[in-house]
Amino acid sequence: MSIGVRYLTVLREFRPFGLTAEEQDGKPAEGVSEKYDYFLFGPEVTRERDDLPPFDSDFSSAGSSFECGDQELFIRGNRIMWTKGFEVHKRYSSTSNIITACWCRMDAFPDALLCVLEINNLSIYYVSGEVICIPLPYTISNIWPLPFGLLLQKSTDECRTLTTTSSILYARDITRTSKDYRSRRYTANQHNYFDPTLKEDGAALSSHLILKHPMGELQATYIEERGKLSAMKDYEERTIWTSDIIPLIASYNKVRLQHSVWLVEVADNCNNADTGTLTERCPSDFCLHKFSLRRIWQGKCSQYAASKVFLATDSDGVPIICFLLQEQKLLAVRLQVDDGGDGVSIDVRPLMIWSIPAISAAPVSVTRPRVKLGRLTFMDIIVLDCESCLLLYSGDQCLCKYLLPVGVGRGPIPDDDNSSKIPSVSHGMKIVGIDNAVEERLNITVNSGQIFRCTLRTNPSSSLANDCIMVMAEGLHSSSYNHVLSLLWGSGFSTNLQNNNSNSDSEWESFLSTAHKIIDLLQSSHPCFSKMPTTSWDFLISSNFHANYGKQVSNSHLSVVTELSSRDSRPTAVHVHDKKSREVLYYTQLLSEMLDSLHALYETLKLNNLRKQDLWKLVVLLCKIAACLGEARYVDYYVRDFPLVLSDIYFFQRTDTLRAPPSLFKWLETSLRRGCHLADKNDLPSLIFKGNSNTLCWARKVVCFYSLLLGAERNGKKLSTGVYYDIAKGTAQTPEELTVLAMVAERFGHQQLDLLPVGVSLPLHHALDKCRESPPSDWPAAAYVLVCREDLAMASFRPLDKEEHGQNNVNLASFSPAYRLHLRPVTVPSSVSEITRVGNTKIEDADAPKAVEDGMEHIFNSSTQLRFGRDLRLNEVRRLLCSARPVAIQTPANPTATDQDFQQHQLWNLAQRTTALPFGRGAFTLATTYTLLTEALFVPKLILAGRLPAQQNATVNLDPNLRSISELKSWPEFHNGVAAGLKLAPFQGKMSRTWILYNKPQEPNFSHAGLLLALGLHEHLRVLMISDVYRYLSQEHDITTCGLLLGLSASYRGTMDPAISKILLVHIPSRHPSTFPELELPTVLQSAALMGIGLLYEGSAHPLTTKILLGEIGRRSGGDNVLEREGYAVAAGSALGLVALGRGNDAFNFMDASIDQLFQYTGSKGVNNEKPFHIGPSSDDHSRSIGQMLEGTHINVDVTAPGATIALALIFLKTESEAVASRLHIPATHFELQYLRPDFIMLRIIARSLIMWSRICPSKGWIDSLVPAIVNRGIAMLTNDANDNDEFDRQALVQAYVNIVTGACISIGLKYAGTRNGDAQELLYNYVIFFLSEIKYVSHSSKNDFPKGLLQHVDRGTLEMSLHLVILSLCVVMAGSGHLQTFRLLRYLRSRSSVEGHMSYGIQMSISLAIGFLFLGGGVRTFSTRDSAVAALLIALYPRLPTGPNDNRCHLQAFRHLYVIAAESRWLQTVDVDTGLPVYVPLDVTVPETDHFSETSYSEVTPCILPERSMLKKVRVCGPRYWPQVIDLLPEDKSWLKYVVKSDPLNGGLLYVKRKVGFCSYVDDPIGCQSLLSRAMHKVLDKPSLINSSSRFRDECKPGSSGVDQLVGTFSADPSLIAFAQVCCESPWNNGQVTSTIITFFLTARRCQFPGVLLASNF
Repeated sequence: MSIGVRYLTVLREFRPFGLTAEEQDGKPAEGVSEKYDYFLFGPEVTRERDDLPPFDSDFSSAGSSFECGDQELFIRGNRIMWTKGFEVHKRYSSTSNIITACWCRMDAFPDALLCVLEINNLSIYYVSGEVICIPLPYTISNIWPLPFGLLLQKSTDECRTLTTTSSILYARDITRTSKDYRSRRYTANQHNYFDPTLKEDGAALSSHLILKHPMGELQATYIEERGKLSAMKDYEERTIWTSDIIPLIASYNKVRLQHSVWLVEVADNCNNADTGTLTERCPSDFCLHKFSLRRIWQGKCSQYAASKVFLATDSDGVPIICFLLQEQKLLAVRLQVDDGGDGVSIDVRPLMIWSIPAISAAPVSVTRPRVKLGRLTFMDIIVLDCESCLLLYSGDQCLCKYLLPVGVGRGPIPDDDNSSKIPSVSHGMKIVGIDNAVEERLNITVNSGQIFRCTLRTNPSSSLANDCIMVMAEGLHSSSYNHVLSLLWGSGFSTNLQNNNSNSDSEWESFLSTAHKIIDLLQSSHPCFSKMPTTSWDFLISSNFHANYGKQVSNSHLSVVTELSSRDSRPTAVHVHDKKSREVLYYTQLLSEMLDSLHALYETLKLNNLRKQDLWKLVVLLCKIAACLGEARYVDYYVRDFPLVLSDIYFFQRTDTLRAPPSLFKWLETSLRRGCHLADKNDLPSLIFKGNSNTLCWARKVVCFYSLLLGAERNGKKLSTGVYYDIAKGTAQTPEELTVLAMVAERFGHQQLDLLPVGVSLPLHHALDKCRESPPSDWPAAAYVLVCREDLAMASFRPLDKEEHGQNNVNLASFSPAYRLHLRPVTVPSSVSEITRVGNTKIEDADAPKAVEDGMEHIFNSSTQLRFGRDLRLNEVRRLLCSARPVAIQTPANPTATDQDFQQHQLWNLAQRTTALPFGRGAFTLATTYTLLTEALFVPKLILAGRLPAQQNATVNLDPNLRSISELKSWPEFHNGVAAGLKLAPFQGKMSRTWILYNKPQEPNFSHAGLLLALGLHEHLRVLMISDVYRYLSQEHDITTCGLLLGLSASYRGTMDPAISKILLVHIPSRHPSTFPELELPTVLQSAALMGIGLLYEGSAHPLTTKILLGEIGRRSGGDNVLEREGYAVAAGSALGLVALGRGNDAFNFMDASIDQLFQYTGSKGVNNEKPFHIGPSSDDHSRSIGQMLEGTHINVDVTAPGATIALALIFLKTESEAVASRLHIPATHFELQYLRPDFIMLRIIARSLIMWSRICPSKGWIDSLVPAIVNRGIAMLTNDANDNDEFDRQALVQAYVNIVTGACISIGLKYAGTRNGDAQELLYNYVIFFLSEIKYVSHSSKNDFPKGLLQHVDRGTLEMSLHLVILSLCVVMAGSGHLQTFRLLRYLRSRSSVEGHMSYGIQMSISLAIGFLFLGGGVRTFSTRDSAVAALLIALYPRLPTGPNDNRCHLQAFRHLYVIAAESRWLQTVDVDTGLPVYVPLDVTVPETDHFSETSYSEVTPCILPERSMLKKVRVCGPRYWPQVIDLLPEDKSWLKYVVKSDPLNGGLLYVKRKVGFCSYVDDPIGCQSLLSRAMHKVLDKPSLINSSSRFRDECKPGSSGVDQLVGTFSADPSLIAFAQVCCESPWNNGQVTSTIITFFLTARRCQFPGVLLASNF
């Protein structure tokens, strides 16, 4: 049969767009090479894996969803230009010339990577623009993409030239699918279990290397020889092609003159056995594999290497690998690809070889576009033969010939495509080459040198014709299909295409003409043939073989039986002897197969609402085929569906044996009525039982869903109904849940459900509705979207996981209806521009000037509006903590000289308060905003000036002659920098080192020193290099060094990093060897270095470090300020406690002498003095002993006791060691009271309580139990004047009592930190009122019997100190809550003047910190009670307040910021998944059973702060307005993460909820009186309103009115509901109560799919 002729559609004259882009850029730079290269590829090459089209894409849709258009990679010199269409997408440049480049995919990255081979390195570019440069230790000649990584071909010489078979020319030979073959991901820091020497030798000897990860190592390849793996060392085996779909490699050996095809497999080194292919998964990320190459085919077919190799498919769908040889022929090797049982591993074997003449060839997608055959796209072959004819092949079958249209090459290509389809040949034009084929487009090179971009298909194409061709390819016998294909692509088909415009009907008319030709051939061959054979027996009786056999057999009985049988079965049948009769039988069988196949497609199209027009076209053809075959029941079936088709049917003769046509609707109806077990399988088309059917996958899915829904049994991969199925991972207890999982696995979402007829989709919608209430917790995100639970879908998002990356992690947008909002991460606004309004009032300080930036502008957002409602407490906090504005000073309007002195005195007192404000501001804004890495960090000003409201706000400054302002602002500027840095929220990933250095000032200052400490507390200083640290230290700025040391230690907390340890030890002179030059380091730096060591070695109980720190407690500091030695000892003791934190029982059993020495430092009784204390042998012990704090022969416990007491408290924290606690003796006699300082009693109470952690109780009785009897008796006698004698020192008793109570309150605050415990809050508040009443009478309703008249026996400073320490403990308990009663108390304390109380710096610092703690992180964060958190809080709240801004004598002020370590975000905010807005939602929180109470549940309303992880078991969304959601958590003793991790739905602080239809949010309707059900009940009870409801509804729903939005939009955020209501309000819908009743019913029934149901019922 002669082949047909077609004409190419010329798109344009081709020119690389990279050249055009270079011309647009201007004159190229000098030295740029004139040589360039390029290759074209499709958009699927760089598409993300999740966005790749699925294997079983539905082809019954009206059009393709694939992206169209070519993309280009243009390479010249050291530059690469990536263009999309006619615009530049990205540009890349390298330092050296580029040899070759290709796209590649690696395991750990969803995006494609651009791999660029340069002279000495390999550069890997991410799509985002990042680049990784890998130095190459070997000479690499070329690189090739593999499904899992990159293949590198080593070169034998140093001359690096680009071969003619470079991968840049054939980087993509076939369309990539979403199921790419890859093995387990490897990370850059993985451990290699290979011996290092063997691994290095393997990579050095191997001629082929594989790179699986950009940060990984080059791995050698191996070949199997005699059952063992040996390195691939054959350098003559040059790679000429690789596949990025199947791990195949094609090579050519110029010595043996043979081509080879290799399969890349993996051999697991763990058991030294071959385990399959590379696609098998490794059980661990740290288990490496040996890559082996197995030769599956070799052939000596050419003396030269093939010029091109590519993958295509044979006519029967078998993949073939094609070699374009120099001998002008195309050699094809058929491959058999077997899937492994896991669906991932494969095996490839060659089957057969054939060849066709060709001088050039390329794979194209023409005959069966968008068809996936397993892992490969169906690809045809376009061949340029020796006569310069362009031929299209499907396998080895030539289909048609393509010619250039007239006029090509004579001028510009006209825009009208019709001019390029004129059926005449371009004279003198000859095709000499083809290249850069992408789908159906390719470049045609003609003899004149011109290149044209042409397409082989008409555009648009007919989806119906494509579906018919594909279904016949699946249903027809291979020989029959080849015959139809030859007719289809023959001359008749081409003529029809030429005479019609380029539209979808042209292809359908061409297919229709081919079908009519087959019908005409049958009718013309035997017009009188009244009955066609329909069974195999009939065909046998009518065959020539039967006639010849009957003549040779002499058995008369057989002849008679045969004649009778023939006469009975077919009275008019005759023996066929001529050729014409055989053609009749052949075409009869062909039409019968076509009828079955096309009828199966007809049944499938009936399940798609968008294909009704195609259904009408197809039924006309089916009626003609059925009438030709005499199938009356088929004709009747089609006429019942489309009565008008009867006009096209003339008289036809019926056959005796009538077949019943399969009917999907009949099978569905029978299954619903009687069950799928009783439904007749004959009602299903036979092709539907094929698992790899592409055209019938739509119908197969529907049958599969109905089968599972109706209880079909699962047998392997098939159901009892005979269809294949697939189930996604997840729990399924009911048939409905199983159906949902099947829909997810089949990627059948709401968009697909909307395409089904209403009657077919309703049972599936009902199944989704039944699963919506409480779906299982282990479902994939797509399943939740399918059941309209987008809230659960957002909570179930996970990072890309290899085990779930396949069928579960799909594009969720495909499961949502097209008219609904796409799922997106909800980001709660937190910028300055988003100033939330409450009513008509802006949440800002009305008195604050707009231009003033105080560092707290960002704190106001939608979250804080919900958190604190309509009150203005955040505005008040901002006002109280603002240090960027002058403070108001109340003076007379006409001041005198005395008034001016008073102004300076008042201004000095206010300056004490202003300099303490950064402490509270840092806590208030802790981790509340993110910085732009392109902008410098803004540090608010610290203004100490005042303003005079009585004198028109005139500004008055401190007199520098009276006060040293520079000394006043040094440390406050440091704290101001800390506060500015603490507002930056920690985030997952590293902060840019460049940004930190960018903020470094030219001259060191205090603000940047504080910023370094803040960044360190957020663990951002890890990005600094040692050279950066050296540059900071070389500035010799003491406070900058202090902040840097503490920041580095906090960043590397608990890591024992040796480099940081060396930096810290350098700043401790006592640890310098005797030969080390003497350094004069300030005590501040030494104290910071000691604390840094404690943070660095936290929890390690490192023996040498503990001994060093123990010695430092009793050693005099070598600094210039001897007065700061107590602070040095406190730093050493705190560091020692951090190193051995909570390890007292197990780490110090062998160090009894060390414990005794600690108690000796505390001055406790019962110390075993007979045991000598010795730190360790050293050559410079003598020099170090000079610094011991010895007063004669005794240790100065006034200096060492605080540090030693804190060390004991932290070492034995929560150990319940009564032996240690008892040795911290509390004075019980008058002599002991005189012997021990009162503040030491407070420290001992704190230490004893922290050791006996479980005994801390928030009750007055527990506090009274800590007070010795002698103190209780003395306090009780204070009010008895008769007992006024000198038998006891009342002042000592009162001071002991006050310090004991203060220490107990601090202990309660540490145990119940961040818990908002009601008993602790009430108790501490009462004690605050008690101390405040002793200082100044305040009215309160407390009924506790506290002692009176303490101020008469103790100084006011002690009471003020205790008062502020207790209120600080109260705020630690209520951290982040914004407790209004406590805040009012703090505001009152802050407003007191120096006359009413001590306005010292320390007291103002405590008030500022307390306000910051109460609103920690803007009310989002709180404190933890982990060991490290308790230790950090104890150090930060050390109960010795400074007297001035520069006071570091007893405690380094920088340590006050260590509370950041104890802070964590347990904030939970609910966000409406439909609107993206934060909402109020009631929660039910369950805490697990403990030793003190049973399992308990309590109610919360979001936004709220949850308990700690160790005290949290379950969180449940309750209430009638939102769909229920349960989050089960395993109580763990670990901290909440500082950044968002999607693996835990609570770590991010966002819980997505979905509002039920028919309910308002709690913001719009707090008490529930506006719900739709309430309105409905009101209408039922009010009959007049019921009568007039329709008229009111019509009035409210007039076009353009807001009634629709108020009625429907209030109760559902679904845009489809609002749009439908608007349509219903217009004519002809608003004709009574029907519309309003329907909308009300569906809204109250909470059904979102009613628009489609109602529209379908009316249309």
